[in-house]
Amino acid sequence: MAVCILLATLMAFYQRNASDHSYAISIIERSAVYAVAAAAMNLVTGFTGLFSLGAAGFMAIGAYTTAVLTIPLSARASVYYMNGIAPWLEKLQAPVLVAMILGGLISAGFAALIGIPVLRLKSDYLAIATLGFAEIIRTVLAAPMMDQITNGSYGLNNIPGFTNIFQPLILAAVCIAIMMLLLHSSYGRAFKAVRDDEVAAEAMGINLFRTKELSFVISSFFMGISGGMLALFMRSIDTKTFQITMTYNILLIVVLGGIGSITGSIIGAFLINGGQEWLRFLDEPLTVGGVSIPLFRPGFRMVIYSIVLMVVVLFWRRGIMGDREFSWNHLFSVFRRKKKTSQGGAQ
Repeated sequence: MAVCILLATLMAFYQRNASDHSYAISIIERSAVYAVAAAAMNLVTGFTGLFSLGAAGFMAIGAYTTAVLTIPLSARASVYYMNGIAPWLEKLQAPVLVAMILGGLISAGFAALIGIPVLRLKSDYLAIATLGFAEIIRTVLAAPMMDQITNGSYGLNNIPGFTNIFQPLILAAVCIAIMMLLLHSSYGRAFKAVRDDEVAAEAMGINLFRTKELSFVISSFFMGISGGMLALFMRSIDTKTFQITMTYNILLIVVLGGIGSITGSIIGAFLINGGQEWLRFLDEPLTVGGVSIPLFRPGFRMVIYSIVLMVVVLFWRRGIMGDREFSWNHLFSVFRRKKKTSQGGAQ
């Protein structure tokens, strides 16, 4: 409780001085978006054992749905300036929260449809199939025949953004809390049983396909929600935003935080997004005593960033949290063990 109050106070300070801390606020908001996406991917990859790489596609569906339904009516003529907007969509508008939930439901609907054939595949084949689906979605959204709905390759702008730092954090907290409750229910135990041993799970009466389909659909729903959050964060989107690299970044967060740990995904999201920005000074030229350091140039930041990630993976092969969830008791027990070990060594 004390930690929550401290964090809330810090966020309130940032919001009160938003003009001075806009950079930090943007990092926190982006991290909250990716925390939801990473937790959703972990739900299907870490807890059900399905190697899916369709995250960018489901996020694109949620982002475009949210954007199309929330762009102000007065601004639509300037957004769809090339080919106009579809007549049935011209006056259609929804509140932000409703649009995000609808985007999640449409993502879940697509997941239910493609899950019927692809979830019968295993391992790498499933990854390739879902990756192909994500690219198909991106191509369709940018297709000329979709110009009057998605504005094609021109993208969408004038999307209403978050008005304060608490909105994305509360949305992320609610989504992650729902996923945590699900994992502690009988459905979550079924997911883990399928992950650990499909033969034993089926012998215990668990319907493998139905369980995989349920996990895949729920994960895609929250992917759609995170896509809607990303649209609100960026305030303008196009299909280039949802390339394969987005899926790889989310997978990196999951692996770094720990496959099978929701709190690990949260920690990984803030570390990855924060680390990329905090190392940005390495891209700037550095002069010491009149001597220019040749290594400090654009692109050097990503070199150091990659080295740091390699070191982390080498020392924490199962990620920062492994398959455990964060708890203060576990943290304090680690320190107590270290203290006892040091005292024993001294004796």
